[in-house]
Amino acid sequence: MLPLLCPTQAYDWGSTHAIPGFQRRRPDGAPVAEVWLGTHPLGTARFVDRQGEERPLTEVAGELDFMLKLLAAERPLSIQVHPNSARAQAGYAAEEERGVPLAAPERVFKDPRPKPEMVVALSTFDTLVGFRPTAEILRVLMPLPHPVARALTKKLRDNPGFAGIVRLVEGLLLDPPSPEDVAAIVDQCRAALDDGIDIKRAYATAVEIEKFHPGDVGVLVSLLLNRLTLQPGEAAYLDTGIIHAHLSGMCLEVMIASDNVLRAGLTTKHVDPDGLVLCLEEGMSRVARVSPQLFGTSTDIFSPNREFALSVTQSSQADPAGVILPASGPRLLVCTGGEVALLNERDEMLHLRRGDAAYADDNDGELRIVGTGEVAQAYAPDGAAGRLDDLL
Repeated sequence: MLPLLCPTQAYDWGSTHAIPGFQRRRPDGAPVAEVWLGTHPLGTARFVDRQGEERPLTEVAGELDFMLKLLAAERPLSIQVHPNSARAQAGYAAEEERGVPLAAPERVFKDPRPKPEMVVALSTFDTLVGFRPTAEILRVLMPLPHPVARALTKKLRDNPGFAGIVRLVEGLLLDPPSPEDVAAIVDQCRAALDDGIDIKRAYATAVEIEKFHPGDVGVLVSLLLNRLTLQPGEAAYLDTGIIHAHLSGMCLEVMIASDNVLRAGLTTKHVDPDGLVLCLEEGMSRVARVSPQLFGTSTDIFSPNREFALSVTQSSQADPAGVILPASGPRLLVCTGGEVALLNERDEMLHLRRGDAAYADDNDGELRIVGTGEVAQAYAPDGAAGRLDDLL
Protein backbone atom coordinates (compact mmCIF):
# COMPACT_ATOMS: atom_id res chain seq x y z
CA MET A 1 0.00 0.00 0.00
CA LEU A 2 1.24 3.45 -0.87
CA PRO A 3 -0.05 6.89 0.13
CA LEU A 4 -0.36 9.02 -3.00
CA LEU A 5 0.45 12.62 -3.85
CA CYS A 6 -2.06 13.53 -6.54
CA PRO A 7 -1.95 16.41 -9.04
CA THR A 8 -4.76 18.93 -9.31
CA GLN A 9 -6.24 20.73 -12.32
CA ALA A 10 -7.06 24.44 -11.99
CA TYR A 11 -9.74 24.76 -14.70
CA ASP A 12 -11.75 27.97 -14.50
CA TRP A 13 -15.03 26.18 -13.67
CA GLY A 14 -13.55 24.64 -10.50
CA SER A 15 -14.58 25.46 -6.96
CA THR A 16 -12.31 27.65 -4.86
CA HIS A 17 -13.23 25.86 -1.63
CA ALA A 18 -14.75 22.38 -2.15
CA ILE A 19 -11.63 20.33 -2.89
CA PRO A 20 -9.31 22.25 -0.51
CA GLY A 21 -11.87 21.74 2.24
CA PHE A 22 -12.25 18.06 1.35
CA GLN A 23 -8.47 17.66 1.56
CA ARG A 24 -8.31 19.60 4.85
CA ARG A 25 -6.36 22.46 3.25
CA ARG A 26 -6.85 26.20 3.52
CA PRO A 27 -8.26 27.63 0.25
CA ASP A 28 -6.00 30.15 -1.49
CA GLY A 29 -8.73 31.69 -3.66
CA ALA A 30 -7.75 29.82 -6.84
CA PRO A 31 -10.18 27.37 -8.47
CA VAL A 32 -9.44 23.67 -7.98
CA ALA A 33 -11.46 21.66 -10.48
CA GLU A 34 -10.07 18.12 -10.28
CA VAL A 35 -7.71 15.81 -8.43
CA TRP A 36 -6.32 12.99 -10.59
CA LEU A 37 -5.58 9.54 -9.14
CA GLY A 38 -3.83 7.32 -11.65
CA THR A 39 -1.05 7.18 -14.22
CA HIS A 40 -2.30 9.32 -17.10
CA PRO A 41 0.71 11.21 -18.52
CA LEU A 42 -1.06 14.57 -18.19
CA GLY A 43 -1.50 14.05 -14.45
CA THR A 44 0.41 11.17 -12.87
CA ALA A 45 0.13 10.50 -9.14
CA ARG A 46 3.36 10.17 -7.15
CA PHE A 47 4.56 8.38 -4.02
CA VAL A 48 7.50 8.78 -1.66
CA ASP A 49 9.98 5.88 -1.68
CA ARG A 50 12.02 4.56 1.27
CA GLN A 51 14.73 7.13 0.61
CA GLY A 52 12.23 9.98 0.84
CA GLU A 53 12.26 10.67 -2.91
CA GLU A 54 9.08 11.36 -4.89
CA ARG A 55 8.56 8.93 -7.75
CA PRO A 56 5.78 8.51 -10.33
CA LEU A 57 3.17 5.85 -9.66
CA THR A 58 3.97 4.34 -13.07
CA GLU A 59 7.19 2.92 -11.59
CA VAL A 60 5.20 0.49 -9.44
CA ALA A 61 1.83 0.31 -11.22
CA GLY A 62 2.83 0.54 -14.88
CA GLU A 63 0.16 2.20 -17.02
CA LEU A 64 -3.20 1.70 -15.34
CA ASP A 65 -6.14 1.28 -17.71
CA PHE A 66 -8.52 3.16 -15.40
CA MET A 67 -8.30 6.34 -13.35
CA LEU A 68 -10.20 8.06 -10.55
CA LYS A 69 -10.90 11.77 -10.23
CA LEU A 70 -12.32 14.04 -7.60
CA LEU A 71 -14.29 16.78 -9.38
CA ALA A 72 -15.76 19.99 -7.94
CA ALA A 73 -17.72 22.37 -10.18
CA GLU A 74 -18.66 25.89 -9.11
CA ARG A 75 -19.91 26.77 -12.59
CA PRO A 76 -21.03 24.73 -15.62
CA LEU A 77 -18.52 22.64 -17.53
CA SER A 78 -18.42 22.60 -21.32
CA ILE A 79 -21.00 20.78 -23.40
CA GLN A 80 -19.03 17.75 -24.45
CA VAL A 81 -18.92 14.23 -25.82
CA HIS A 82 -16.26 11.53 -25.40
CA PRO A 83 -15.22 9.41 -28.41
CA ASN A 84 -15.59 5.67 -28.79
CA SER A 85 -12.56 3.46 -29.34
CA ALA A 86 -12.47 3.69 -33.14
CA ARG A 87 -12.77 7.48 -33.20
CA ALA A 88 -10.21 7.88 -30.42
CA GLN A 89 -7.64 5.75 -32.24
CA ALA A 90 -8.20 7.50 -35.57
CA GLY A 91 -8.19 10.98 -34.04
CA TYR A 92 -5.06 10.34 -32.01
CA ALA A 93 -3.20 8.92 -35.01
CA ALA A 94 -4.19 11.89 -37.18
CA GLU A 95 -3.03 14.49 -34.65
CA GLU A 96 0.21 12.60 -34.04
CA GLU A 97 0.85 12.54 -37.79
CA ARG A 98 0.25 16.30 -37.99
CA GLY A 99 2.66 16.82 -35.10
CA VAL A 100 0.20 18.59 -32.81
CA PRO A 101 1.92 18.83 -29.40
CA LEU A 102 0.20 16.83 -26.67
CA ALA A 103 -0.16 19.90 -24.46
CA ALA A 104 -1.32 22.23 -27.26
CA PRO A 105 -4.66 23.91 -26.49
CA GLU A 106 -6.03 22.88 -29.90
CA ARG A 107 -5.16 19.21 -29.32
CA VAL A 108 -8.38 17.14 -29.06
CA PHE A 109 -7.19 13.53 -28.84
CA LYS A 110 -4.66 13.22 -26.00
CA ASP A 111 -4.50 9.40 -26.21
CA PRO A 112 -5.90 6.58 -28.36
CA ARG A 113 -8.49 5.40 -25.84
CA PRO A 114 -12.25 5.85 -25.48
CA LYS A 115 -13.57 7.67 -22.41
CA PRO A 116 -16.68 6.17 -20.89
CA GLU A 117 -17.06 7.43 -17.33
CA MET A 118 -19.21 7.18 -14.23
CA VAL A 119 -19.93 9.86 -11.65
CA VAL A 120 -20.79 9.14 -8.02
CA ALA A 121 -22.03 12.21 -6.15
CA LEU A 122 -20.29 13.41 -2.98
CA SER A 123 -22.65 16.39 -2.67
CA THR A 124 -25.84 17.31 -4.46
CA PHE A 125 -24.62 17.11 -8.06
CA ASP A 126 -26.40 18.62 -11.06
CA THR A 127 -25.65 17.63 -14.62
CA LEU A 128 -27.11 17.58 -18.12
CA VAL A 129 -26.99 14.13 -19.73
CA GLY A 130 -28.40 12.96 -23.04
CA PHE A 131 -31.13 14.38 -25.24
CA ARG A 132 -34.71 14.79 -24.16
CA PRO A 133 -37.26 12.88 -26.30
CA THR A 134 -38.62 14.71 -29.34
CA ALA A 135 -42.01 15.38 -27.75
CA GLU A 136 -40.39 16.87 -24.66
CA ILE A 137 -38.09 19.13 -26.70
CA LEU A 138 -41.12 20.41 -28.62
CA ARG A 139 -42.90 21.10 -25.32
CA VAL A 140 -39.85 23.13 -24.24
CA LEU A 141 -39.51 25.11 -27.48
CA MET A 142 -43.14 25.81 -28.41
CA PRO A 143 -43.91 28.33 -25.60
CA LEU A 144 -40.90 30.44 -26.64
CA PRO A 145 -42.03 32.95 -29.30
CA HIS A 146 -38.58 34.00 -30.51
CA PRO A 147 -37.99 33.36 -34.26
CA VAL A 148 -34.98 31.14 -33.54
CA ALA A 149 -37.04 28.93 -31.19
CA ARG A 150 -39.84 28.79 -33.76
CA ALA A 151 -37.38 27.75 -36.48
CA LEU A 152 -35.98 25.00 -34.25
CA THR A 153 -39.51 23.78 -33.53
CA LYS A 154 -40.35 23.56 -37.24
CA LYS A 155 -37.12 21.71 -38.06
CA LEU A 156 -37.76 19.11 -35.38
CA ARG A 157 -41.39 18.65 -36.37
CA ASP A 158 -40.26 18.03 -39.96
CA ASN A 159 -37.49 15.64 -38.91
CA PRO A 160 -38.29 14.09 -35.51
CA GLY A 161 -36.35 11.48 -33.58
CA PHE A 162 -32.67 11.10 -32.79
CA ALA A 163 -31.45 11.96 -36.28
CA GLY A 164 -33.50 15.13 -36.31
CA ILE A 165 -32.20 16.19 -32.89
CA VAL A 166 -28.61 15.69 -34.08
CA ARG A 167 -29.31 17.85 -37.12
CA LEU A 168 -30.79 20.48 -34.80
CA VAL A 169 -27.62 20.51 -32.71
CA GLU A 170 -25.45 20.55 -35.82
CA GLY A 171 -27.23 23.64 -37.11
CA LEU A 172 -26.93 25.44 -33.80
CA LEU A 173 -23.22 24.72 -33.46
CA LEU A 174 -22.12 25.36 -37.04
CA ASP A 175 -24.30 28.44 -37.57
CA PRO A 176 -24.95 29.75 -34.07
CA PRO A 177 -27.54 32.43 -33.34
CA SER A 178 -26.22 35.82 -32.31
CA PRO A 179 -25.54 36.52 -28.63
CA GLU A 180 -28.46 38.94 -28.75
CA ASP A 181 -30.80 36.18 -29.95
CA VAL A 182 -29.57 33.87 -27.18
CA ALA A 183 -30.15 36.60 -24.60
CA ALA A 184 -33.66 37.24 -25.92
CA ILE A 185 -34.59 33.55 -25.67
CA VAL A 186 -33.23 33.41 -22.11
CA ASP A 187 -35.39 36.46 -21.29
CA GLN A 188 -38.40 34.50 -22.54
CA CYS A 189 -37.37 31.53 -20.37
CA ARG A 190 -37.09 33.90 -17.41
CA ALA A 191 -40.55 35.33 -18.12
CA ALA A 192 -42.01 31.83 -18.23
CA LEU A 193 -40.44 31.06 -14.86
CA ASP A 194 -41.94 34.25 -13.45
CA ASP A 195 -45.34 32.95 -14.62
CA GLY A 196 -44.70 29.63 -12.87
CA ILE A 197 -44.06 27.72 -16.11
CA ASP A 198 -41.18 25.31 -16.70
CA ILE A 199 -40.75 22.01 -18.56
CA LYS A 200 -38.69 19.64 -16.44
CA ARG A 201 -36.34 22.45 -15.35
CA ALA A 202 -35.37 23.38 -18.93
CA TYR A 203 -36.02 27.11 -18.53
CA ALA A 204 -34.45 27.27 -15.06
CA THR A 205 -31.33 25.56 -16.43
CA ALA A 206 -30.97 28.01 -19.33
CA VAL A 207 -31.32 30.97 -16.97
CA GLU A 208 -28.73 29.51 -14.58
CA ILE A 209 -26.19 28.77 -17.32
CA GLU A 210 -26.62 32.15 -19.00
CA LYS A 211 -25.28 33.87 -15.87
CA PHE A 212 -21.88 32.27 -16.54
CA HIS A 213 -21.95 32.11 -20.36
CA PRO A 214 -24.04 35.02 -21.68
CA GLY A 215 -24.80 34.78 -25.37
CA ASP A 216 -23.26 31.29 -25.73
CA VAL A 217 -25.06 28.90 -28.08
CA GLY A 218 -24.59 26.20 -25.47
CA VAL A 219 -27.34 27.88 -23.45
CA LEU A 220 -29.79 26.95 -26.22
CA VAL A 221 -28.36 23.42 -26.55
CA SER A 222 -29.07 22.96 -22.83
CA LEU A 223 -32.80 23.25 -23.58
CA LEU A 224 -32.52 19.97 -25.52
CA LEU A 225 -30.83 18.00 -22.72
CA ASN A 226 -32.09 16.05 -19.71
CA ARG A 227 -31.29 17.61 -16.35
CA LEU A 228 -30.34 15.14 -13.64
CA THR A 229 -29.76 15.78 -9.95
CA LEU A 230 -27.79 13.16 -8.01
CA GLN A 231 -27.83 13.07 -4.23
CA PRO A 232 -24.71 11.93 -2.32
CA GLY A 233 -24.08 8.24 -3.01
CA GLU A 234 -26.05 8.17 -6.27
CA ALA A 235 -24.36 7.41 -9.59
CA ALA A 236 -24.80 7.87 -13.34
CA TYR A 237 -22.94 6.25 -16.24
CA LEU A 238 -21.95 8.31 -19.29
CA ASP A 239 -21.03 6.06 -22.18
CA THR A 240 -19.07 7.28 -25.18
CA GLY A 241 -21.17 9.36 -27.56
CA ILE A 242 -23.41 10.72 -24.80
CA ILE A 243 -23.68 14.52 -24.81
CA HIS A 244 -23.39 16.01 -21.33
CA ALA A 245 -22.42 19.05 -19.29
CA HIS A 246 -21.91 18.97 -15.54
CA LEU A 247 -23.40 22.00 -13.82
CA SER A 248 -22.42 22.09 -10.15
CA GLY A 249 -21.41 20.01 -7.16
CA MET A 250 -18.69 17.55 -6.15
CA CYS A 251 -18.34 13.96 -7.28
CA LEU A 252 -16.00 11.08 -7.85
CA GLU A 253 -15.41 10.15 -11.50
CA VAL A 254 -14.06 6.77 -12.52
CA MET A 255 -13.17 6.18 -16.16
CA ILE A 256 -10.84 4.59 -18.66
CA ALA A 257 -7.51 6.42 -18.41
CA SER A 258 -8.22 8.96 -21.12
CA ASP A 259 -8.48 12.72 -21.52
CA ASN A 260 -10.26 12.83 -24.89
CA VAL A 261 -12.98 15.50 -24.91
CA LEU A 262 -14.82 17.05 -27.85
CA ARG A 263 -16.34 20.39 -26.77
CA ALA A 264 -18.95 22.64 -28.33
CA GLY A 265 -19.94 25.45 -26.03
CA LEU A 266 -19.87 26.80 -22.47
CA THR A 267 -16.07 26.89 -22.45
CA THR A 268 -13.00 29.00 -23.08
CA LYS A 269 -11.14 25.88 -24.29
CA HIS A 270 -10.77 24.68 -27.88
CA VAL A 271 -14.10 23.65 -29.41
CA ASP A 272 -14.68 21.04 -32.11
CA PRO A 273 -18.35 21.18 -33.13
CA ASP A 274 -17.78 19.05 -36.24
CA GLY A 275 -16.09 16.33 -34.20
CA LEU A 276 -18.77 16.45 -31.54
CA VAL A 277 -21.54 16.02 -34.11
CA LEU A 278 -19.71 13.06 -35.66
CA CYS A 279 -19.55 11.40 -32.24
CA LEU A 280 -23.28 11.94 -31.81
CA GLU A 281 -23.81 9.93 -34.98
CA GLU A 282 -22.68 6.90 -32.99
CA GLY A 283 -25.94 6.82 -31.06
CA MET A 284 -27.40 8.11 -27.83
CA SER A 285 -29.46 7.02 -24.87
CA ARG A 286 -31.43 8.60 -22.07
CA VAL A 287 -29.57 9.14 -18.84
CA ALA A 288 -28.51 5.91 -17.17
CA ARG A 289 -28.55 5.88 -13.39
CA VAL A 290 -26.40 3.12 -11.93
CA SER A 291 -27.94 1.06 -9.15
CA PRO A 292 -25.34 -0.33 -6.75
CA GLN A 293 -24.91 -3.95 -5.81
CA LEU A 294 -24.40 -4.75 -2.14
CA PHE A 295 -21.15 -6.42 -1.06
CA GLY A 296 -21.39 -7.63 2.52
CA THR A 297 -23.45 -5.21 4.58
CA SER A 298 -21.38 -2.04 4.27
CA THR A 299 -20.27 -1.69 0.64
CA ASP A 300 -22.01 -0.44 -2.49
CA ILE A 301 -20.46 -1.54 -5.79
CA PHE A 302 -21.09 0.48 -8.94
CA SER A 303 -19.98 -1.58 -11.94
CA PRO A 304 -21.45 -0.31 -15.24
CA ASN A 305 -19.00 -2.09 -17.58
CA ARG A 306 -16.04 -4.49 -17.71
CA GLU A 307 -13.40 -1.76 -17.74
CA PHE A 308 -13.88 -0.17 -14.31
CA ALA A 309 -15.87 -0.27 -11.11
CA LEU A 310 -16.14 1.79 -7.95
CA SER A 311 -16.88 0.51 -4.47
CA VAL A 312 -17.90 2.72 -1.56
CA THR A 313 -17.41 1.17 1.88
CA GLN A 314 -18.49 2.52 5.26
CA SER A 315 -17.11 1.33 8.59
CA SER A 316 -17.87 2.19 12.19
CA GLN A 317 -17.40 0.97 15.76
CA ALA A 318 -20.04 -1.63 14.98
CA ASP A 319 -17.31 -3.41 12.96
CA PRO A 320 -14.39 -3.72 15.45
CA ALA A 321 -12.57 -6.25 13.23
CA GLY A 322 -12.94 -4.01 10.20
CA VAL A 323 -14.82 -4.20 6.93
CA ILE A 324 -13.43 -6.16 3.98
CA LEU A 325 -13.17 -4.31 0.68
CA PRO A 326 -14.03 -6.05 -2.61
CA ALA A 327 -11.63 -6.54 -5.52
CA SER A 328 -8.02 -7.49 -6.13
CA GLY A 329 -5.29 -6.29 -8.43
CA PRO A 330 -4.40 -2.60 -8.77
CA ARG A 331 -6.69 -0.35 -6.74
CA LEU A 332 -6.94 3.42 -6.31
CA LEU A 333 -8.46 4.47 -3.01
CA VAL A 334 -9.59 7.73 -1.46
CA CYS A 335 -11.02 8.33 1.99
CA THR A 336 -14.26 10.24 1.45
CA GLY A 337 -15.15 10.74 5.09
CA GLY A 338 -13.98 10.21 8.64
CA GLU A 339 -10.72 8.50 9.57
CA VAL A 340 -9.80 4.85 9.04
CA ALA A 341 -6.91 2.43 9.09
CA LEU A 342 -6.39 0.55 5.83
CA LEU A 343 -4.91 -2.93 6.37
CA ASN A 344 -3.65 -5.47 3.85
CA GLU A 345 -3.48 -9.25 4.28
CA ARG A 346 -0.14 -8.94 6.13
CA ASP A 347 -1.75 -6.54 8.61
CA GLU A 348 0.40 -3.68 7.35
CA MET A 349 -1.43 -0.47 8.12
CA LEU A 350 -1.96 2.87 6.40
CA HIS A 351 -3.93 5.63 8.15
CA LEU A 352 -6.32 7.61 5.94
CA ARG A 353 -8.29 10.75 6.71
CA ARG A 354 -10.83 12.48 4.48
CA GLY A 355 -9.14 13.47 1.23
CA ASP A 356 -6.18 11.06 1.55
CA ALA A 357 -5.45 8.78 -1.41
CA ALA A 358 -3.66 5.44 -1.71
CA TYR A 359 -2.66 2.72 -4.15
CA ALA A 360 -2.71 -1.05 -3.55
CA ASP A 361 -2.08 -4.06 -5.76
CA ASP A 362 -2.15 -7.87 -5.77
CA ASN A 363 0.74 -8.08 -3.32
CA ASP A 364 -1.48 -6.46 -0.69
CA GLY A 365 -4.15 -9.10 -1.13
CA GLU A 366 -7.46 -8.53 0.60
CA LEU A 367 -7.90 -5.08 2.10
CA ARG A 368 -10.04 -4.02 5.04
CA ILE A 369 -10.73 -0.77 6.83
CA VAL A 370 -11.07 -0.19 10.57
CA GLY A 371 -12.45 2.96 12.12
CA THR A 372 -15.36 5.30 11.53
CA GLY A 373 -15.29 6.55 7.98
CA GLU A 374 -15.86 5.88 4.28
CA VAL A 375 -13.48 4.73 1.55
CA ALA A 376 -14.07 4.72 -2.20
CA GLN A 377 -12.05 2.31 -4.33
CA ALA A 378 -11.63 2.26 -8.12
CA TYR A 379 -10.52 -0.94 -9.81
CA ALA A 380 -10.84 -3.12 -12.89
CA PRO A 381 -13.47 -5.80 -12.21
CA ASP A 382 -11.20 -8.57 -13.52
CA GLY A 383 -8.16 -7.35 -11.56
CA ALA A 384 -4.55 -7.49 -12.75
CA ALA A 385 -1.20 -8.56 -11.41
CA GLY A 386 0.73 -5.90 -9.52
CA ARG A 387 4.47 -5.15 -9.29
CA LEU A 388 4.61 -3.11 -6.09
CA ASP A 389 6.97 -5.19 -3.96
CA ASP A 390 9.34 -5.90 -6.85
CA LEU A 391 10.02 -2.27 -7.65
CA LEU A 392 10.06 -0.57 -4.25
